[in-house]
Amino acid sequence: MSHRRESTLEGLDTAARKGKHGGWPPVITDDMLHPVLRRRAGGETVEQIQPDLIIPTGRRKGQNPSLSSIYRTLAEHEKRAAYPEAVEQAYADFATLQRVGRIPGQVAGNINA
Repeated sequence: MSHRRESTLEGLDTAARKGKHGGWPPVITDDMLHPVLRRRAGGETVEQIQPDLIIPTGRRKGQNPSLSSIYRTLAEHEKRAAYPEAVEQAYADFATLQRVGRIPGQVAGNINA
């Protein structure tokens, strides 16, 4: 593994331990998700709910989220609700793989490692 890649992975690992994760801020925040869930339970469609949602941060701040963003967030919420142990285990497994440097898909110096 190159020095640059090692350095980058170390930095990402350090940031993750501090609770920092990269990427864009979420378009649908937890504060937005709860009213969406409540309104969906009341029989409203995502198309009816979407105009009332406003993105709080990021480059699209102040705009409405796309329908696909709302559907994706709802699907992720369903997975977390249905399989909380599986999600926690997946995060734990990935953290272990990061620690020992054996993340699937990485090119390792020693193939038999």
